[in-house]
Amino acid sequence: MSALGRPDDAQVAIFGAGRIGKIHAGNLAAQPGVKLKVVVDPDAGAAAALAAKHGATVGTVEGVFADPSIRAVVIASSTDTHAELIERAAAAKKAIFCEKPVDLSYDRALRCARTVREAGVPCLIGFQRRYDPTFAAVRARMDAGEIGDPEMLVVTSRDPGAPPVEYLKRSGGIFKDMLIHDFDIFRWILDDEAESVYATGSCLTDPAVASVGDVDATAVTIRTKKGRLAQINTIRRAVYGYDQRFEVIGAKGMLQAGNLRPTEVVASTAESVSADKPEHFFLERYRAAYALEMAHFFDAIANGKPIRTTIEDGVKALELAEAATISWREKRIVAL
Repeated sequence: MSALGRPDDAQVAIFGAGRIGKIHAGNLAAQPGVKLKVVVDPDAGAAAALAAKHGATVGTVEGVFADPSIRAVVIASSTDTHAELIERAAAAKKAIFCEKPVDLSYDRALRCARTVREAGVPCLIGFQRRYDPTFAAVRARMDAGEIGDPEMLVVTSRDPGAPPVEYLKRSGGIFKDMLIHDFDIFRWILDDEAESVYATGSCLTDPAVASVGDVDATAVTIRTKKGRLAQINTIRRAVYGYDQRFEVIGAKGMLQAGNLRPTEVVASTAESVSADKPEHFFLERYRAAYALEMAHFFDAIANGKPIRTTIEDGVKALELAEAATISWREKRIVAL
């Protein structure tokens, strides 16, 4: 039996009515047979506005877990709430969709994953990049053998600007906040695990970032258990837009995944050849990925299919983020 039961029995609660909560609420409400029943957020105004938009009610954490008609929860609240909400949802036998990361503590994330496994409930961690049509096409063509055995991965990941300092204070640092997606891409694309990690970082774009003990530019080198190499470069200032690219080199060639632009119009004149800049931020860049991710979640739990991005993937990415943080702080290679 699926976690949700019949498709017309899919009542859902969402924790978090902020920026990403609004995206997820809209996408889940678009799924056939799925009904957003309850919105929970400490900001009463934000919760009421999101609930009104989707015909839901404003509720409480306790009320959600006591309601047997709610078969699934979407956790889009602050990171410090993730592990507890996952565990409570698992205990209540509700299917779980949770934004990354599982927690800022690797040990806490491990305990959380164990709880989910013991409860036997589906749990998807929001690594939406795996659902991006371009990125997924690269992986599919690799699986088809187009470039042979992969040997090297190069990831470029650049934000248009740093988040506010107040956010950075509780983010866990750039490796757990920003690069955790890149660590997941590394594991997914190479289908391999890290043997060692070396990370370095600098504060190049805003001195305020350094004031909270963080960096805004990093370079990470990973050696895998199969001897492959991966390099990840990131910076929190790309004035031209949200820059998300990677290339994977194999024995028979190379596959590249590029940026998305608002349009694909190219203007060619006597003065220049020009095109649109990349999409400005992640909400625009991964608009399709977020929708496909939510559709996969409900399809998987309604039909008993495997979850594509599991809590184990969340733990593995966090392990890499923790290793990179140690490497940067201690200026050494970290073995896993």
